[in-house]
Amino acid sequence: MKRYCSIKTPLGDMAALAEDNQLCGLWFVDQKYTPEESGEWLHDSDHPVFVELRRQLDAYFAGKLQTFDLALAPQGTPFQMAVWELLRTIPPGTTTSYGALAVRLAQRREGRTTSARAVGSAVGRNPIDIIIPCHRVIGADGSLTGYAGGLERKAALLALERDGGLPPD
Repeated sequence: MKRYCSIKTPLGDMAALAEDNQLCGLWFVDQKYTPEESGEWLHDSDHPVFVELRRQLDAYFAGKLQTFDLALAPQGTPFQMAVWELLRTIPPGTTTSYGALAVRLAQRREGRTTSARAVGSAVGRNPIDIIIPCHRVIGADGSLTGYAGGLERKAALLALERDGGLPPD
């Protein structure tokens, strides 16, 4: 059974989804591609996955955690899963481009090429925001582009990782 809860963060409310003690969804409630809540999901704010998720998110936003340690179970196509796996290799405080990810993906796929646009589509469908760090992917010219949670949040997340925490209110 899937369980869900709401989580307050400095950048806005998020929703989390877990199944079988693994996190399978985390998104800002107003972002693109947010799944519709299902009547089959059980609201359970005290589930151990969510307790640990809140603890780690609090530490992340305070600048005290850079790498999350949670069991993840994103669901997508094999191509999306390959892109999301690559996203997890981008070090905190750094960025890469969609094109660079496409080149790395081609290397992993034994030379089968893919376009930056296809990679961008998979990045945009990332179901576990922040923890699978899609915010670390930028345009080839260094511009902030394509973040389902909004470009202001993308800029804030990159600044948080670069500067070691969000500025006080």
